Amino acid sequence: MIEAKHLQHFKSIVGDDNIYHDKAHLLAYSYDATRAHFEPDAVVFPRHEDDISAILKYCNEHHIVIVPRGAGSGFTGGALPSSGGIVLGFEKHMNKILEIDMKNMVAIVQPGLINMDLQRAVEEVGLFYPPDPASQDYSSIGGNVSENAGGMRAAKYGITKDYVMATRAVLPNGDIIRAGKRTIKDVAGYNISGILIASEGTLAVISEITLRLIPKPKMTKTAMGVFDSVHQAMEAVYKTMASGITPVAMEFLDNLTIRAVEQTFHKGLPVDAGALLVTDVDGNLEDDLDFQLGMIEKVFKENGCSEFRIAKDEDEAKDLWFARRNASPALSVYGSKKLNEDVTVPRAALPELLEKFYAIAKKYSVNIPCFGHTGDGNVHTNVMVDGSDPEQVKIAYKAIEEVFQATVDLGGTLSGEHGIGLAKAPYMSMAFSDEEMNLFKSIKAAFDPNNILNPSKMGLN
Repeated sequence: MIEAKHLQHFKSIVGDDNIYHDKAHLLAYSYDATRAHFEPDAVVFPRHEDDISAILKYCNEHHIVIVPRGAGSGFTGGALPSSGGIVLGFEKHMNKILEIDMKNMVAIVQPGLINMDLQRAVEEVGLFYPPDPASQDYSSIGGNVSENAGGMRAAKYGITKDYVMATRAVLPNGDIIRAGKRTIKDVAGYNISGILIASEGTLAVISEITLRLIPKPKMTKTAMGVFDSVHQAMEAVYKTMASGITPVAMEFLDNLTIRAVEQTFHKGLPVDAGALLVTDVDGNLEDDLDFQLGMIEKVFKENGCSEFRIAKDEDEAKDLWFARRNASPALSVYGSKKLNEDVTVPRAALPELLEKFYAIAKKYSVNIPCFGHTGDGNVHTNVMVDGSDPEQVKIAYKAIEEVFQATVDLGGTLSGEHGIGLAKAPYMSMAFSDEEMNLFKSIKAAFDPNNILNPSKMGLN
């Protein structure tokens, strides 16, 4: 519990209307998408960078924990106040686009800006911000940067880190730094901005972000391939990418996911199919899009695709994408407890990875439906059990541990976009040596010697 004198000091910085410690606010800021629950001692809304600096300087001097929070949509507990302290929220004041620089194709934004608001604003002037996490309608750019969020367009356009040119940030002692520049090239000094990306608020509080934009493609087309087996579909994924065609998105659903979506939404999906692949291509010439789809169809059919559908218009495209966009909620047909992981492997390892997952499912007699961003090797693996049965929950965690080990054994990583947070912290030793973990801890100590910024995350404590 934070002493009243500290709360009074925060009020002197931000004003009475920007600090709350009533039960309603504490409860509202105690959750994220993990459904875990940790109440903070107070919620503070800084109005600008100088507020952040003053708050952090005071907290550092008095060893008060600070947890930066975006929209609270994370899946790993990265923004949960697991050690109490102050939650720093940006949605009230620091949520604006500061500049769209048309000449240099750059946007400068505050951390509380919603991803989709940025996308819409830049598209109105003919530019494009590609990173599109599933939470794009409500997740913040600051949260996206802190977790290095991905999305369906990552197969062609990459993820958040590929668009961050510079950041302004406040160190735990209150110092304000600028990392990076508004230039295409910058090789001066250490890449501090790169270190802050995916650091989950453990090193500094990001106060401003400079993002690279690109011209918006004029048209997009959508297609779907139906495969008899998930192995054939995974073979088609990496062979498509190796053919010289780079689709915007290459998403898959396995048979368990197809059946769940059909049972829930009744869309007429082929429930006997081993897998579906849904893909988008984009460009500025229709002939180019037709060429790309023709090449994709060729590779798909060479690898067991029994049916290839091309959407005739936007409504048909939305219909083809419906199953993928609604896959996650549909999986509740298999159980009330979902352990949702976002492991990633080199694309060529996808067929073997899925085989290992289904062997784990058989070993533990659980359902493990899979779907995800196979264009970049990112699979959403979902261990589904009855959450009211403690034995099944124990089995689910054993299965997840084997899922992570199988992923690492194939040269993969524990997370492609969700981050580590609290949920995956216990498994970091699978993916990193003692020497590597010690290096991470040394970086944390260099930035935050008093460990006030988001402690207990990423296996660093």
